[in-house]
Amino acid sequence: MEEKAVISEPYDLVLRGGHVIDPANGRDELADVAINGGKIARVAPSLDTGGAKQVVDVSGLYVTPGLIDIHVHVYPFRGPGGPGFQASVIPDAHSFRAGVTTFVDAGTAGAEHFADFKERWIDTARTRVLAFVNIAAGSMGDAEQDPSQLDPQRAADVAAAYPDLVVGIKTAHYWTRQPWDDVHTPWVSVERAVSAGERCDRPVMVDFWPRPPERSYEDLILKHMRPGDIHTHVFAQQFPILTAEGRDRTAPRVAEHMWQARERGVLFDLGHGGASFWFRNAVPALQNGFPPDSISTDLHMGSVNAAVLNTLHTASKCLAMGMPLQEVIYRCTVTPARAIRRPELGTLSEGVEADVAVLRHLQGPFSYTDCGRARLDGQGKLECALTLRAGQIVWDPAGLSMPSWEEAPERYWRLPSLQQ
Repeated sequence: MEEKAVISEPYDLVLRGGHVIDPANGRDELADVAINGGKIARVAPSLDTGGAKQVVDVSGLYVTPGLIDIHVHVYPFRGPGGPGFQASVIPDAHSFRAGVTTFVDAGTAGAEHFADFKERWIDTARTRVLAFVNIAAGSMGDAEQDPSQLDPQRAADVAAAYPDLVVGIKTAHYWTRQPWDDVHTPWVSVERAVSAGERCDRPVMVDFWPRPPERSYEDLILKHMRPGDIHTHVFAQQFPILTAEGRDRTAPRVAEHMWQARERGVLFDLGHGGASFWFRNAVPALQNGFPPDSISTDLHMGSVNAAVLNTLHTASKCLAMGMPLQEVIYRCTVTPARAIRRPELGTLSEGVEADVAVLRHLQGPFSYTDCGRARLDGQGKLECALTLRAGQIVWDPAGLSMPSWEEAPERYWRLPSLQQ
C-alpha cells in the first residue's frame, strides 16, 4: 500500500525553541509557538516547521503573551480639539520595546475629548490602546477639581459609545489640599465615578490622596470601592498599608484593612509613576505575601526618564524584590486582562490574536531606584528581544528575525531607481 506524503503545516511564522511562560494556560516549558493569519495557531514542543514561511530561533529566551500595562497616559494632544495631558507619551514609542502590546490609558481623556483621543491617537497606533474614561468631562487637569464636571451619565455614555475601547472609569487628583466646602465635599469624585461604573457596568480605577478623618484610605477600600474596582499607586508613600511606619519600625506587617479589602475583591495596581512607588512600602508588603494584583507604570513624560523607564523595568523591580519570574509574567498578563475584563488578552491560547513578547532574563546583581530616590540592590533584569503585535514583528533590535547582511536576499543589494 502506497504511503501518503506528510504535509507540513503552512505556518506564517514559528518561534522555535523558546521557554514558553503562558500562565493563562498553565504552560511553563520549552515549546514552539506557531502563528498563522495573525493568530496563535499552535503551541507545542517540537512542531514540524517544514512548511513555515519563517522560523525564528528563540532558544535561550522566554516567550510570553504580549504584556499589558493598565496605567499609562498616551493622549498628548493639546489644542483646539482638546487639552489632553501635555506630559503623555506616544504609544508605539514606548510599548513594543518593553514587550507591551496593550496600553490602557488611565483617564487622560474625559467625555468632551474622548472622540478626539480615539481619532488622533488610538486609531493611529499599532499598539492596542484601551482606556479608562475620566469622570471629569473636561479631562485630566483643572476639570478634575470642579464637581460640576464630574458627570456620571456622560462618562457612562462614552463607555456605551465605544464599548470595544472603554474598559472603565477613572477618578484622580481631586481636592488634595484645599479646605472642604459645600461644593467640594470629600467623596464627590469617587462617588460619581462609582455611579458611572454602575451605569456602564465597568470597574473604576481610583487615584487617591487620603485626608483623614473626612476621607480616609480605609473608608475608600472598605466602604466606597466595589469588588473589581482598582486602587492604583498601592505602594505610594501616602497610603497606610503597613502596621508600622518609619526607619525604626520592627517587622512591619500588612495592615488588616488591606487583607479585608482584598477579600472584598478590591484590586491593587502597582502604578509606579513619578511619585507613587516606594520600596519602604513595597518590599515589606511582598515579604508579607501581599503583591500587587497588576504591575503597571503610570507612564508619562514625568516618569519615563525617571525611575519608571518602561514596563519591563518596573517588572524587573518586582523580580529584584523577590517575586518569581513566572509570577511577574502572570501579573503583567493574566491579572491585568482580568481587571479590564478582556480575558482574550494576555494569553497564547490557540485562535487569539498573536501578541507575543520574547524576553531575556538576565541573571546577576542589578540595582533599582524608587520615587524617593532610594536604591534597592537585587537579582534579575528583563529585556525585550522581540515583540509581535497581531502576528507582525514590531520590535527586533538584534535582528533575530533577519538574515546576516552577507546572506541577505537580492532586494537588499538592489539600488532603487530614482526615476519617476
